[in-house]
Amino acid sequence: MKIAVKKAMRGSTRAYNEFLRHVLPEQGCWTEEKYLWLTDHARRLAEFTDGFIEVLPMPTDRHQSVLGFLYTLFTAFIEPLGGKVHFSGLRLKVREGKIREPDLLLVKNRKDPRRQDRFWLGADLTLEVVSKDNPRRDLVDKRHDYAEGGVPEYWIVNPLKETIIIYRLHGKRYKKRGEFGRGEVATSATLEGFSVKVDEVFDAD
Repeated sequence: MKIAVKKAMRGSTRAYNEFLRHVLPEQGCWTEEKYLWLTDHARRLAEFTDGFIEVLPMPTDRHQSVLGFLYTLFTAFIEPLGGKVHFSGLRLKVREGKIREPDLLLVKNRKDPRRQDRFWLGADLTLEVVSKDNPRRDLVDKRHDYAEGGVPEYWIVNPLKETIIIYRLHGKRYKKRGEFGRGEVATSATLEGFSVKVDEVFDAD
């Protein structure tokens, strides 16, 4: 089984989805443990919602350049203060039956008990770099997901429009703190003193 999964990972998303359809549980029949097993042994990112999985696209060079730049900035800011930052590949359990894989997530306290080895049970900030294949996933769907999971702050970094949108949680919903474009400075809603020049993010290489 492991060999078959690895071979499927080398193919296209369409081929991989066909593999899942014929060999692994049908959509709607996945359990959390089966999803965790798959993603423990796979190089492709996938997310889980109430019995369904969604295979995510492979990141592009620009995606990784933008994400790497932001990871470096967040790490330099939060880790001296006792926090912890991770980038994509680490799973975040939003609730029972829903698991996401943010591009970046952090906690203000590295000893936060929500930090689990296999996946985190919560975060103080999540960030997604918008992918071309399905912008709605990051702009709309995950905004609802992270609000549902009680994440206080959500960043949407959109290379397609070269904007950074920052949301802050109010009650059970996000309210937009601001949308920042070139020539502007994006400032965190919950990390006092953290800011980033938008130009530097999208010029990162």
